[in-house]
Amino acid sequence: MAQQVKIHSDAVRSLAELLKETNLTEIEYKVDSLSIKVSQAVQQIVVPVAAQNQLQTTDQNQITETTTGNIQSSLESHPGVIEAQMVGTVYLSPGREASPFVSVGDAVSQGQTLFIIEAMKVMNMIKAPRSGIVKHIFVKDSQPVEYGDPIIIID
Repeated sequence: MAQQVKIHSDAVRSLAELLKETNLTEIEYKVDSLSIKVSQAVQQIVVPVAAQNQLQTTDQNQITETTTGNIQSSLESHPGVIEAQMVGTVYLSPGREASPFVSVGDAVSQGQTLFIIEAMKVMNMIKAPRSGIVKHIFVKDSQPVEYGDPIIIID
């Protein structure tokens, strides 16, 4: 016979509020055999910038600067940049010995996992907001990131 578990709605509400306050996508609370997990969908918002004409793609799927100036700042203002939605550590693969989720030149589909950001021991899978080609990856595996840091460009 299955054990009846009482749902503690106040605990669920408190965890949901904590989720909002910390900008996490998922939080789990465990006590003995009781586990409460609260999660929310992540929505990536990309704001187009007028810097589109400053970049061009070569046949080797590398981005080159067509004007003088700083290449890094041109890349960071690219309209296809995906930014960190939280402070944490970015992981480009699901494990130490595993292949990366994506590499430069890969075609990705909307909803495909691009990378993970670990925040407060919670692994947040960051998914592609749209289909496209990975043009640039700004970070190295296990690198700390701040909210708004550029992580990857999908064109």
